[in-house]
Amino acid sequence: MKKLSTILFLLFAFFIAQAQVKEPVKWTSKIEKKSNTEFVLVFNATIENDWHMYSQFSDENGAIPLEVVFNNNKGNYTPVGKAAESKTEKAFNETFGVTETFWSHTAQLRQTVKITNPANEVVQVSLNYQVCKEVCIQGENLFEFNINKLTAKEVKNFTEIKTATVAKPETTEVKADTATTVVDTAKAAVAPSTDNNTSTAEPVTKSTKEKEGDIDPWNIFLGTLLAGIFVTFTPCVFPMIPMTVSFFIKQNTSKAKGKFNAVFYGICIIAIYVLLSLPFHIFEGLDGNIFADISTNVYLNIFFFLVFVIFSISFFGAFEITIPSSLANKADNASNLGGLAGIFFMALTLIIVSFSCTGPALGLVFGTVLSSDGGATLVSLAMFGFGLGLAMPFMVFALFPSLMANLPKSGGWLNTVKVVFGFIELALAFKFLSNADLVLQLHLLEREVFLGIWIAIFAVLALYLFGKFSMPHDSPVPFLSVGRMLLGVLAFAFTVYLVPGLWGAPLKLLSGITPPLNYSESPFGFGGSGAAPVASTEKLPDGAKVAVHGIVAFEDYDKGLAYAKTVKKPVLLDFTGRACVNCRKMEEGVWVDPEVLTILKNDVVLISLYGDEQIDLPENEQFISKYSGRKITTVGKKWSDFQLGKYNSNARPYYVLMGLDEKNLNEPVAYTPDIQEYLKWLQQGVANFK
Repeated sequence: MKKLSTILFLLFAFFIAQAQVKEPVKWTSKIEKKSNTEFVLVFNATIENDWHMYSQFSDENGAIPLEVVFNNNKGNYTPVGKAAESKTEKAFNETFGVTETFWSHTAQLRQTVKITNPANEVVQVSLNYQVCKEVCIQGENLFEFNINKLTAKEVKNFTEIKTATVAKPETTEVKADTATTVVDTAKAAVAPSTDNNTSTAEPVTKSTKEKEGDIDPWNIFLGTLLAGIFVTFTPCVFPMIPMTVSFFIKQNTSKAKGKFNAVFYGICIIAIYVLLSLPFHIFEGLDGNIFADISTNVYLNIFFFLVFVIFSISFFGAFEITIPSSLANKADNASNLGGLAGIFFMALTLIIVSFSCTGPALGLVFGTVLSSDGGATLVSLAMFGFGLGLAMPFMVFALFPSLMANLPKSGGWLNTVKVVFGFIELALAFKFLSNADLVLQLHLLEREVFLGIWIAIFAVLALYLFGKFSMPHDSPVPFLSVGRMLLGVLAFAFTVYLVPGLWGAPLKLLSGITPPLNYSESPFGFGGSGAAPVASTEKLPDGAKVAVHGIVAFEDYDKGLAYAKTVKKPVLLDFTGRACVNCRKMEEGVWVDPEVLTILKNDVVLISLYGDEQIDLPENEQFISKYSGRKITTVGKKWSDFQLGKYNSNARPYYVLMGLDEKNLNEPVAYTPDIQEYLKWLQQGVANFK
């Protein structure tokens, strides 16, 4: 428990950010009466040194222009033209190839409104703006003006989205005929806007070890690689790609040196993420069963559920999660060292300041791999894949700068990517809650309830993509892009695919993710015949129960073995888990095969031993394991200890065919998704018994 508490603390400290980057723009406001029906709303901004806030009239292909939003104007008042602005500055941004208009130090907006509803007393206006230094922040401030009292009350800065840069951009003065203007030259590395349940225990034979590796490291690597690439298309990461590449290429007289530095920058990103996995190797060395415990731990699954819900709400725009700004500042200062060490700290700064976008994706990586009982090696592989995916655009565009001309311009679509990711995180959150419910056998989140939640989530996602509603930080969508429309169709099609699951459809694409078919309010689906899988006249043996697909199974070794001796059939030991993904994949993808199912129903006695069963053992049956030295207090720990002691494995699933003398009829196997291979193994064992 102490080790688990340590892990929980580390994960909590890593996932939940504790502070926000300070707001570099301070606002005050007031209202001036122009006539009985016209009023002037005045907004004054004080901008910290070296920061720039962009005008309403700045080119939209560069930084995001300021926007004045009238929240309650319909039927109450009418804005008279656009807000008048105080003196602005202009400068050409080489990175985006546009002239930007912005303020330094101070800014003022004066917006005239005409009252059309005398009964209305309050005017609500939001200012959406972007302010940049080494970090770009998209702020949103809400103001309330009481036209009767002629005072203005600034409500509160309720959200702030960071788009971060890695190193301090140089500010240079550009001499013009009429005025001196200031421009960020982008000489900074900018942070762009961005179940497998097998064990690592050594098995009995070489062939078994290969089976236990069937969590397939390639799937883990490719999945996390895609996650890393995906987060590069978020507001915290994407805009930084051209700036960072330009910084490395332009700061060196030699292009080859610049390219080398940019590639080394990418390698540092990968290395930092891999280093984050090292503590898990220490945990695994202290306790070989630690990942098996993590993957089925009720409290940890609930913890991941809460983390994913928080991250999804953050992606929807309710609030911002960041790592403490002091860490970013220290890493940023260290990046000024120069040389390779400076580049390393620039990469570290990128990872810290882009956490608001990469954190949820990283949480998804950690949560998925830890819940798979894949061991520390797979955690490192996952972190390598994620880091490589995040670093690839920086390295590729550094090697081939001409490709940057094909990059899409930053815009509102970046926030759409975040929102879509938020929906996905919310859906996956319920997978962790389902794991906890399955382990405890509470039947609170049965198959129909789970599917109902997912159907609702992906239906709302489809409506969002089709433009039926917008989220807080979305830009207006005058028309649907082809990509957004196709993604909406995909979300809608997936929703339609889920619906038949309510009526008992197996949904094989989601095997192991949804609760099993027999963990349901109506195991045969709504409107099903409800016929019992075992004839009503047939009495179940003592200690037996009806399992998936109507198979009669035992969950106690002694009772199952005693029955097998009575009917003179071989025993199939099924070491499994309530929250084991690969176990469900075997049951729903392999056991459903007619030939396999016939053997399981007629030719063997199935004994399913759940390694994550949370039922407490009677005090007189509790004992100290001679294999692990731990006190065995639950039924699940008893069967895990039995498996480890007798078969030198803690893989789940793990299948053993044995005779009535309790000797193996053939080699045990772990996860075997190939139907013919598993069928051949069953047939061989039954033939050896006969």
